[in-house]
Amino acid sequence: MKLEHFALNVEDPLTMAKWYVEHLGLTVVKQQEEPPHMTFLADDSGRIMIEIYCNPADEVPPYREMNPLLVHLAFVSEDPAQDKERLEKAGASVVSDQQLEDGSHLVMLRDPWGLALQLCKRGTPMLASAERQV
Repeated sequence: MKLEHFALNVEDPLTMAKWYVEHLGLTVVKQQEEPPHMTFLADDSGRIMIEIYCNPADEVPPYREMNPLLVHLAFVSEDPAQDKERLEKAGASVVSDQQLEDGSHLVMLRDPWGLALQLCKRGTPMLASAERQV
């Protein structure tokens, strides 16, 4: 089986989607203009999606108060230091910046809505390349 998407109940999915498209390079695959504003966003490979929506049937988790190790979205970054600076200017806040012994560089941020984002440059890449079928 393949993973299709990971869903998150968020406070402002339409504005959040716009920020993710503009600053993280995601693409809107499908978006519902009326509540719950279900929005599917794909990464640049077109193989991984997240869904964001605001469904009042359950509460929006308190992302700002949650430890980033509990839930975060991780993005491959060729230059975490440069991306960190760019995202800070766009309203993200830095949580941590780690250089690991294996050569990995991991930066944890919070988007403007408090959801944790991680920028990953692995010493040894963990995802298969788009050319290789897994």
